[in-house]
Amino acid sequence: MLRVSVTRGTNALTVKISRKDNSAENFKKANKILASESEPVHIWDFSGRTTFILMNEWNRMPQDPRSSDQEMPLEIQFYDISEPPANGAAGRKDELSLTMGSSAFSNGGIMDMDLDSSGGICKQVGSGLIGLDNLGNTCFMNSAVQCLAHTSKLVDFFLGDYQKEINTHNPLGMKGELAYSFGDLVRKLWAIDGTSFSPRQFKARLARFAPQFSGFNQHDSQELLAFLLDGLHEDLNRVKCKPYAEAKDSDGRPDEQVADEYWGNHLARNDSIIVDTCQGQYKSTLVCPLCKKVSITFDPFMYLSLPLPSTTMRTMTVTVFSTDGSIGPSPYTVSIPKSGDFKTLINALSNACSLRDDERLLVAEVYNSSLIRYLEDPSDDISLIRDGDKLVAYRLPKDSEGAPVVVFKSERMESSISSFGRKSWKNFGTPLVSNLPDTIDGRTIYNLLLKALTPFRVSKDDALDADQITGKSSPVNETSDVDMSSDAAECSSMNTNAGEDDMMTEGGMLFSLNTERFPNQRLKIEMDQTITLSNLQKRLIVSVSWQDNGLKQYNLDSLDSLPEVYKTVLFTRKPQETCSLYACLEAFIKEEPLGPEDMWYCPGCKEHRQASKKLDLWRLPEILIIHLKRFSYSRYTKNKLDTYVDFPIHDLDLSSYIRDRSGQMSNHYQLYAVSNHYGSMGGGHYTAYVYNDGKKKWYDFDDRCVSGLENEDSIKTSAAYVLFYRRVHGDSSLVDTETTTIESTDCTTSDVAAAGDL
Repeated sequence: MLRVSVTRGTNALTVKISRKDNSAENFKKANKILASESEPVHIWDFSGRTTFILMNEWNRMPQDPRSSDQEMPLEIQFYDISEPPANGAAGRKDELSLTMGSSAFSNGGIMDMDLDSSGGICKQVGSGLIGLDNLGNTCFMNSAVQCLAHTSKLVDFFLGDYQKEINTHNPLGMKGELAYSFGDLVRKLWAIDGTSFSPRQFKARLARFAPQFSGFNQHDSQELLAFLLDGLHEDLNRVKCKPYAEAKDSDGRPDEQVADEYWGNHLARNDSIIVDTCQGQYKSTLVCPLCKKVSITFDPFMYLSLPLPSTTMRTMTVTVFSTDGSIGPSPYTVSIPKSGDFKTLINALSNACSLRDDERLLVAEVYNSSLIRYLEDPSDDISLIRDGDKLVAYRLPKDSEGAPVVVFKSERMESSISSFGRKSWKNFGTPLVSNLPDTIDGRTIYNLLLKALTPFRVSKDDALDADQITGKSSPVNETSDVDMSSDAAECSSMNTNAGEDDMMTEGGMLFSLNTERFPNQRLKIEMDQTITLSNLQKRLIVSVSWQDNGLKQYNLDSLDSLPEVYKTVLFTRKPQETCSLYACLEAFIKEEPLGPEDMWYCPGCKEHRQASKKLDLWRLPEILIIHLKRFSYSRYTKNKLDTYVDFPIHDLDLSSYIRDRSGQMSNHYQLYAVSNHYGSMGGGHYTAYVYNDGKKKWYDFDDRCVSGLENEDSIKTSAAYVLFYRRVHGDSSLVDTETTTIESTDCTTSDVAAAGDL
């Protein structure tokens, strides 16, 4: 182990080699290497910050070279990259020329370098092509770690003297333990001649601070990535005392001024290599739907979670009925945003069925031949409707909004196994709906039904005689009026159940009243009966009991075959959906209303409102991480989308998506890593594709197995889950500008990373 100390204010490096730290053989080889007659030693400067090397003070320096621990102090003269050599030799910007000679030991900082078995200084890190063992469902961790461990700026940082930036006093951090553990992991992954190893220590440290990742269950690589970036930032936050900064609204000020103010407040509390590398800023605009108050804020982001276009829309099928008998039922399929509400669905359906200006739609859910739910609250979330539900919509006059309607439920005599073949009345078909006039009697009910049944008539010549349809007089009622305005009268009427014999008539159908409160109790309607509704009653439920001769006059089969909202076909392979990454960005910045659970408190109205929200990219980071939202969750289902996203490899151009036009930074990005997920929600496997700058080639990291990819386009698959891009400055080609390397001979030691700042 060579301990290299830097003497401040001079161009001399002091090296101490100690027999206490090295074996006898290596100690002799170190003496030989550092002898005064040695050739100049060349060390690659990959950090570009040689003149800023400052390390921990080391004041207890031995004065006697022959001390008890056998230390031999030597002095190394070197040429600073900012100063040419004294002899006029041409210096290189990325190279330091070091000469050796005996000297007294001087004070300075300390850092460790490895010595190889052959006696040479290890001047080169490994290729980074080292796999990680799967500890049991830890492929998600291996995939995310490999992508981060090949982020060149983070590699340079963790192979350098990163310990000096660890903040052990940050209450939001982890006392630096996560940073130490990750730094050790990175150094092992970049060791020379290293082989795959087990990241048990890192996994244990991760589980300690994030219990959700404990055990050996499968997890989400993006969730781990989010925790890891946030945890590393807090452990490496250079701000020891965070000042308080009050967030101010824009209040009409220029966006550039407000954005800089927000960014300055953010940097005053957050300053780390993670912020320098991975954090950007987006603009958030909220608009109140009532007072039109506009609120603009600028928030930082660590990564972009982009929705897939197919996940932002939902396809729904609804069957539309006319209530005037002009046309028959017809299904319409519409696509609406998944974040939409019932109003969004009704508006889309109105356009699809060419609803007239004087019409409105009454939308309801059908179950067991009954209307069990009405979609009357326009603000209800569309997620309340399941794919297996059956929806109907009835075209009603617009000027009758608020007026009561009549709902016709059809039933017929059927035998069932449960009743040992005995026939009983069973509901069938889809209820028909019609608007009710001010005065209602039995004949009005009959005429409304005939009108609604017009599209289902078998023959126009077979007109039904109203006198034949009229049923026998009910011996139960002493009055020809039915008062539905009184609950007592309603209950009294409902207790008068007609028997099976009474239900039979000479005509084709029989009408009887029932209510939503008492669906199994009914009162037969006579043609001359007057029906009175209460002021609060919105719907009159009428059961239509069909006889065989009546059913022959109508074709009601279509009422039994309503389509579902969305029909899922089992054991069939859907065609591969495709979209571009730019389409995902468009979906991300598209304006959309907030959900009912995300109501915004409007400072103008002083109330929570369902405002519209729009996001815009304002400031982009050096490393842009893009998360494709493939996994969707609802109250009942979990789903993974296998949509193929066509993403650029060599030139992701975001110039047209940046609202801040004053910046001078490039908006072009190069892909260098991909975290993949194969399989479904129930089980799957994570891998990583990484571009190796040294080899100029893409590699597949599948846990401990690392293999090269012959075709660059093979990294584009429907399994791509998290994309890692780095900003391109000038030349857009993938070049090895930041790989941490120091040229060397054959080295076998595993930790050369401590040379990070040389």
